[in-house]
Amino acid sequence: MTTSRRKFIKISALGFGGLATSSSAFSLFGVNPFLDAAVKESIARKFTRSATYCEVCFWKCAAWVYTNEQGNIEKIIGNEEDTHCNGRLCPRGTGGVGMYTDEDRLKTPLIRTTIDGEETFREASWEEALDLIASKFEDIKDKYGPESFALLKHGSPGSHLEHLFKAYGSDTIAEPAYAQCRGPRETGFGLTFGSWVGSPEPTDIRDTKCLVLIGSHIGENMHNSQVQEMSDAIDNGAKIITVDPRFSTAASKSDHWLAIKPATDMALLLSWMHVLIEEGLYNKKYVEQYTLGFDQLKAHVKTFTPEWAYGITTIKPDEIRKTARIMAAAAPSVIVHPGRHVTWYGDDSQRGRAVAILNGLLGSWGNRGGFYFKESLKVPKYPHPEYPKPKWGWEEIGEKYPFAQMGITSELVKATIDSEHNEHPIKAWMIAGTNLVQTLPQREKTIEAINALDFLVVIDTMPMEVTGYADVVLPECTYLERYDGIRSATNRTPSIAVRIPAVKPKYDSKPAWWISKQIGERIGLSEYFNYNDFEEVIEWQLNKLGTSLEEMKKIGVKNFERTSGPLYLEEGQEYRFWTPSGKIEFYSQQLADKGFDPMPVYTKHPEPPQGFYRLNYGRSPMHTFSRTINNPNLSDLKSENTLWVNPKVARILGLKKYQEVWLKNQDGIVSSFSIKVRITERIRWDSVYMYHGFGHNNKKLSRAFGKGISDTELISQTVIDPLMGGTGLRGNFVSILTENPHKNSEI
Repeated sequence: MTTSRRKFIKISALGFGGLATSSSAFSLFGVNPFLDAAVKESIARKFTRSATYCEVCFWKCAAWVYTNEQGNIEKIIGNEEDTHCNGRLCPRGTGGVGMYTDEDRLKTPLIRTTIDGEETFREASWEEALDLIASKFEDIKDKYGPESFALLKHGSPGSHLEHLFKAYGSDTIAEPAYAQCRGPRETGFGLTFGSWVGSPEPTDIRDTKCLVLIGSHIGENMHNSQVQEMSDAIDNGAKIITVDPRFSTAASKSDHWLAIKPATDMALLLSWMHVLIEEGLYNKKYVEQYTLGFDQLKAHVKTFTPEWAYGITTIKPDEIRKTARIMAAAAPSVIVHPGRHVTWYGDDSQRGRAVAILNGLLGSWGNRGGFYFKESLKVPKYPHPEYPKPKWGWEEIGEKYPFAQMGITSELVKATIDSEHNEHPIKAWMIAGTNLVQTLPQREKTIEAINALDFLVVIDTMPMEVTGYADVVLPECTYLERYDGIRSATNRTPSIAVRIPAVKPKYDSKPAWWISKQIGERIGLSEYFNYNDFEEVIEWQLNKLGTSLEEMKKIGVKNFERTSGPLYLEEGQEYRFWTPSGKIEFYSQQLADKGFDPMPVYTKHPEPPQGFYRLNYGRSPMHTFSRTINNPNLSDLKSENTLWVNPKVARILGLKKYQEVWLKNQDGIVSSFSIKVRITERIRWDSVYMYHGFGHNNKKLSRAFGKGISDTELISQTVIDPLMGGTGLRGNFVSILTENPHKNSEI
């Protein structure tokens, strides 16, 4: 690794002064309908109400924010008219007020400087910080071209900054949500049905008769409307089948838990197809009318018997046959859920294809209780000049992955490291809303890329680890303090929601739209920001949609009638899918033409060496990735993660309940902090499990510092998906250390 030219700075007390208001414990909840109604009635009499939609996770549930007479936020509750939440927020949503009150927030712009030979940050005015950033935009453009300035983003701020970058002439844009999360399923479903799954997923869970979860943790990922609908489905007698090496929350509500051997999901999916076809259980009318390549698929899966799969997955043949028959009996009201975080072993797009094909055999796409035809309302674009055409961008950087449809974050990292010898040199980054140090695997590569940059700007609400590497840190205000773009997401019926500031920004923080506009004006792009306040943009867009900002402030959410046709296919209806053939493609000529397998195949993946266990990780229902661990409300609910260990392993290693241990991965990387052991039968003996997002190493995150282990720190091996560039993250193994490996060193 090259010598670091940019020292990591542990942000000191600079910019962290001041007191924050506290919120009472009741603001975390509100799911009891009787208590909630009483609280709503009381609040309505005493408090000011503002419309918003949640930014704690990507579900973006619409909500009402209540502020008291002193101007402090007291409570956030769901908007009853919103199809994303039906008036009920999850713990994260109700605890979102903690983002506002967190006294650890970034409070003023910071600029890297050197004092007495030591790198540190100094407080700066917005004027100085923005002038410096604008000068770097101009320098990069003059020396290398605008394409050499990259944007790495996540969440609502990203849309404002993406507008700035495209106006500037850069399409070098990426976000971890694609290559490190859900990209492979979009590729797999896109190649099969001609349509992305999208977000929220168009899964008709409330009417399903059978829900199959294969690596999908509904109940822990807290996807609000899906959790509610799954509860309804269970009450209505739906069969739940969960495939997971861990006895998850969803597994505890299931009729069948298939404790699969990790990395063998493809074998199970192929064997299920075998049973459906060989026993004639597939949806014959649907397959005949809407699909292409059935004969090739039948021949392809003929040898993938349950007995074959048993030797790979450890799931008994009878259980494979029984669960396949349950799906068939429920069809077409059956969902094999596409999952969310699906970057596992490198063949993830093909595994997504297998899930899609299985749904096709069952006839679930376009049928009640399966997948409905989603619809959203197109929000008009506020007028601005046409963007300049970049010479290159994310497509050229990721060109060796022919089915990539968004920027691949890890490829931008590589292009930054190799910029001196690359025809697509990346020289500067702006990072917004994503803590790349805790998000991307192979952390040393991320840091190496950062050290190769000429300039780095980080925009965030909190002093996340990545801020310590920045040249300039800009404090963004929270979603509760700003206007943002109109939320319009796919659902059964179109709806829009608005985000109105409930309070003024605390400290010297600013919204991303304002930051983008200020930079744009400084680099000669004023015509792209032809408004004084983003409120003008929203007002214009709402007027075009037949409503107004005045109305939306009162109602928060507006629902519209469908215009694209029925939710489901009608009996025998002619329908053309958005694939080249117009059919659901079991056999993909697109893949064959590019030299890939036209149908999914099983590939054996590496297994843990002696003394090691596969590192599995997942979501805590109280937290969103690493971004909420310091939230004062949510950290009270879950302050650290634990290591799930099977009792057999605990006996062999002599582990005790709540004993502190450290982890060492296959490449010799040792966890910075310890983690407490949870001994449980709910995890297979060949794996360990922890919640993602913990183990922060920035001391200015006062509640999160040193709490548990960061799984990302231990993910040093990845396997790249050859179709779309996704980074398979689940091929890492750890051994358990009972002695502190850092006792003679300082973390």
